[in-house]
Amino acid sequence: MAANLRTSNMYYHFLLAFQFLVLLQTRVSCYKYKVGDLDGWGIPTSAKPLVYTQWSKYHTFKIGDSILFLYPPSQDSVIQVTEQSYNSCNIKDPILYMNNGNSLFNITKYREFYFTSGEQGHCEKKQKLHISVLSGNGSSADSPSYGPSALPEISPSYPTVFGTIPQPPSSSPPPASFPVFMAALSLFAVSALVGGIM
Repeated sequence: MAANLRTSNMYYHFLLAFQFLVLLQTRVSCYKYKVGDLDGWGIPTSAKPLVYTQWSKYHTFKIGDSILFLYPPSQDSVIQVTEQSYNSCNIKDPILYMNNGNSLFNITKYREFYFTSGEQGHCEKKQKLHISVLSGNGSSADSPSYGPSALPEISPSYPTVFGTIPQPPSSSPPPASFPVFMAALSLFAVSALVGGIM
């Protein structure tokens, strides 16, 4: 009976070690994108009048991702609006109003999202953003299917003072690294020793 208990205990420890290894291999697939990268959220400059149009074309958004608007709260705000309000720069009756200078919008649906500054006159100066969150078939749930604009295969990478800008995940998973293997092996060895002592 003691041998049977020891085998059962060792099996339990092996299972724990295996679960630990699986947790180490799990990758997070949600990203936080800083709107405008280094330009942040503000009235576009004459050198980059379409900064937000270009920025949204270089990113692929998924459910679970979030977009971060950084701006001086005393000078600006962000509002989510309808497509019609976006096109006409109507900032009355927004869907969502954010004004804390560090506004995070979580993407929870497949659809088109429209944002603009909540400050009078900023939208007319092209401080507005349109993003598409496409489903697996390449279309958003709220809009007709259409192909994306032609884009370069690699988006530009900018350094940022707020941390790194997440890159889209690659199509192949990363190979298992040696430290992860050693951690799992060490955990298994400790489990075997503890199981052998008990």
